[in-house]
Amino acid sequence: MVRPHLPLNALRAFEASARHLSFTRAAIELCVTQAAISHQVKGLEERLGVRLFRRLPRGLALTDEGAALLPTLGESFDRIAELVEGIAEGTAAQLLSVAAVGTFAAGWLLPRLPGFRAAHPRIDLRLFTNNNRVDLAGEGLDYAIRFGDGAWHGTEAVALMESPLTPLCTPALARDLTSPRDLLAVPLLRSYRADEWPRWFAAAGLAAPTLRGPVFDSSITMAEAALGGAGVALAPPLMLGRHLAEGSLVRPFAEEVTTGRYWLTWLKSRTPSPAMAAFREWLVAEIG
Repeated sequence: MVRPHLPLNALRAFEASARHLSFTRAAIELCVTQAAISHQVKGLEERLGVRLFRRLPRGLALTDEGAALLPTLGESFDRIAELVEGIAEGTAAQLLSVAAVGTFAAGWLLPRLPGFRAAHPRIDLRLFTNNNRVDLAGEGLDYAIRFGDGAWHGTEAVALMESPLTPLCTPALARDLTSPRDLLAVPLLRSYRADEWPRWFAAAGLAAPTLRGPVFDSSITMAEAALGGAGVALAPPLMLGRHLAEGSLVRPFAEEVTTGRYWLTWLKSRTPSPAMAAFREWLVAEIG
């Protein structure tokens, strides 16, 4: 494959200038003149056909295009620097950046990461958590593990697992719950997905009550509220196995509802690296 010529000096000049929001400070960092930095950035803007900076009386401000370019570029330069240093020292590691929904990260992935590290000691895994909103390109990520239907624009997706939801609460609260109808009289903790409790009540043969109270962006934080006796959480028992095993949370009813799956996603434009391939194979094998 023929790769397009990349103006590396200009990209480096832009990245340093964007971090400092100053051509002068970028010039000091790169040991060149301020005029050379300004010339490199101007040439890059002409090549791209967009402005990367707004020139202000005192300093610089990134345009939308500049702000979009900076994270990926900074991550790329960091990877190059670490790889070169590793080669020089004979300890080169493959970097792998993975974002994961917080519930999946805490409830399933973290306990198994020592196994991945033991199997792939040369892969430097960097794990970031999110609440399902993630920008693979803008954040310079190799993978994102998300929850939903697998349809995210511009991405490939491999289904990992379903994670049904069911009511979970403290044993003390569960003593007053003899049938699903009893839930109508207790506080119901909910996520930002408004259809979850209505779908569970429909599965239990009941009309859902009007839902009020706090909304959580993570099942982990919702479970913490349930542990404190704040109410009944509709959460995935598969991701809260430790609390169920300890008995600090119980599931009073068997009914459950599936609203989506966890998916491993990556950009369609991204050619998988050896580290990406290794992580995907390990993840699928662990789940399977």
